[in-house]
Amino acid sequence: MPRIESVSVCAASVPLDRVTSFATRTVSTRHYGLVKVRSTDGVEGLGFCYVGSAGGELLRVAVEQLLAPVLIGKDSYAVEGLWQAMYQEALLQGRAGTVMRALSILDTALWDLNARTHGLPLHKLLGAVHLESVPAYASGGYYLDGKTPQMLGEEMASYVEMGFKAVKMKAGRLSPREEEARVRAAREAVGPDVELMLDINNGWTDTTQALQYLKRFEPYDPYFVEEPFSPDDIDNHARLAKLTRIPLATGEIGYGRWYHKELLDKGAAAILQSDALVCGGISEWRRIAATAASYGVVMCPHWFHDVHAPLVAATQNARYVEFFWDDQVLNFRRLIDRQLGHRNGRVVLHDAPGLGFNFDESAVARYGSWTTVR
Repeated sequence: MPRIESVSVCAASVPLDRVTSFATRTVSTRHYGLVKVRSTDGVEGLGFCYVGSAGGELLRVAVEQLLAPVLIGKDSYAVEGLWQAMYQEALLQGRAGTVMRALSILDTALWDLNARTHGLPLHKLLGAVHLESVPAYASGGYYLDGKTPQMLGEEMASYVEMGFKAVKMKAGRLSPREEEARVRAAREAVGPDVELMLDINNGWTDTTQALQYLKRFEPYDPYFVEEPFSPDDIDNHARLAKLTRIPLATGEIGYGRWYHKELLDKGAAAILQSDALVCGGISEWRRIAATAASYGVVMCPHWFHDVHAPLVAATQNARYVEFFWDDQVLNFRRLIDRQLGHRNGRVVLHDAPGLGFNFDESAVARYGSWTTVR
């Protein structure tokens, strides 16, 4: 049986071509954490995550000092046991934030390693619902200097022209009147039959404020409103869910199955956007998805279609993967050697083993460097 021989980690800092904003933040650089887990058979599995607009070195330290030593020499098939051992090792430092993201990407790398060892695409190793492609929504609609509602509408329409039947835009940064103009422009541009999602990015603080916006948004029939409040403000999400007919989506920066169960128990989310590279890895994401299924709640995972496409493909209660068609916002795409494509509003799955791509080492070298634990 293969044993884990080494763990390599890189903190990569990738500048955006253009400063970009959403409701609560402005971003000029993205920090990513990258890992490679190598077995004694010479096979490598990959993991990666977004750390934030700063602080990528925090993840490197978490991997090197806390989590990699737990894995060295262990059987790579002991995924559940290794998850628990890493979680226990980081009990004081982790359970959330950057340390949990480090655990998440190491768990993901183990799944990728095992799939590559067997020569299977990840979605087939997990047990596929979809074999060739999965439904996707095109994500965009960011705030840029000089960007008018008409320009936003044109952007959303361009995604529909590419074949997408669902699109997402940012909202909540401007006044209710100004935001209604943006939503109206988007709806008129895409037509009545395309699903339109609105992402608030934790932009509101109370239900009264939220309703000032949502009453204006309701006539445009959004598929969901995403993250209206702070992720920790579960009770406000639950209250708002009772006050609007628009489904609420959240969970993208939620950590662990217990947080997501509280969302479900309180009726705070009609749609979970749990991110496998944040919440605890592929292992924990699957536990969350299985629990959500028993509540009749659908999964639409956040960000990184590179890992979430195979998870959606292997999950019966998952509806959409979020897809970024270029590298202007999700500039992680510059760090890998093969991209997922799309056709007729669906992301086409890789047929190569594991996740189906490798890091582009020449690109990685421009933005960071590897260190290895053996």
